[in-house]
Amino acid sequence: MKREDANLAFMLQYEHVAWYEAGSVRILDRRIYPTKIEFVTCNTHQEVAQAIADMVTQSAGPYTAASMGMALAADECKKLKQVDQISYLKEAAYRLSHARPTTVNRMEMIVGGCMKAAEKAMKAGKAVDEAIFLHTIDSMNRRYAKIGEVAKYLVDMFPDNGKIMTQCFGETIVGMMLREAKERQKNIKLFCPETRPYLQGARLTSSVAYDMGFDVTVITDNMPAFTMQTKGIDLFTSAADSITMDGHVVNKVGTMQIAIAAKYFGIPYFVTGIPDEGYKTIEDVTIEERNPAEVLECRGIKNTLDGVKGYYPAFDITPPALVSGVVTDRGIYSPYDLKRYYETETGNYW
Repeated sequence: MKREDANLAFMLQYEHVAWYEAGSVRILDRRIYPTKIEFVTCNTHQEVAQAIADMVTQSAGPYTAASMGMALAADECKKLKQVDQISYLKEAAYRLSHARPTTVNRMEMIVGGCMKAAEKAMKAGKAVDEAIFLHTIDSMNRRYAKIGEVAKYLVDMFPDNGKIMTQCFGETIVGMMLREAKERQKNIKLFCPETRPYLQGARLTSSVAYDMGFDVTVITDNMPAFTMQTKGIDLFTSAADSITMDGHVVNKVGTMQIAIAAKYFGIPYFVTGIPDEGYKTIEDVTIEERNPAEVLECRGIKNTLDGVKGYYPAFDITPPALVSGVVTDRGIYSPYDLKRYYETETGNYW
């Protein structure tokens, strides 16, 4: 099997996202990468769900972790009767898909694919955990390939010597757009806001870019507007945790304010991803609010006096008026016309 993670950075290699083997799931701890390269080992699917909730893995990482967690759940219940195995896996699927609220719809598709692989394996008398694991690798391959198509359309928008601002960590699209830019010999430079409080832009996006040989500069989260004004930023891009069918972009909190600044300075904002058919309008989305104590500290060091309050919405909502285009594997769409994406049959890569 040709692996679509070839020539990508360390943390985008399949084994370094999440990996099921010998009755456990190993997940790269992105909370501390690249300061330390350590893996969290989960011995039960409940521990995988907790690792997802605790942000051990972020961006698209939970999709892989949840699927590998389903393989682990299959191993846990392999001695049960077939009907009880299915019941056990359904409960595991719910737990894993609901570990974080904002991406439940995509996570349900992922664990749903695992359930189909499990039922097929049971009928064929094959090992269910192995079947789910192989399904996961196949779906990762399809997802990476599909995001590779997205990257081609996105990189079409990059000037040959462009300066690109990113937000948070877009996982696969970051690696794919950089690989595509390198293949086209587009000498781009990246500017990455740090993305407090987990610093995904500083620790993850910049690490991937540097690993892949690109010029990358980290800025703090209150610098995007001034950087646009003084550094000649050509384009702003982000992935999305969800793109609703009415054109709203749900992504890491801070995306909207960068989009506002980009609009003011006449800089295009292209969001990448597949529109979410399950979210017809923005009212269908639940914005996750995390522990407010997390904004009162940085990497374990408290910055405030006792009694000071925090507020931590994990995502914000960028309205379609601030979006120049939604970049998909089928081309670039207006945020006001996303229904057209589904006018022809689409392949499922979950």
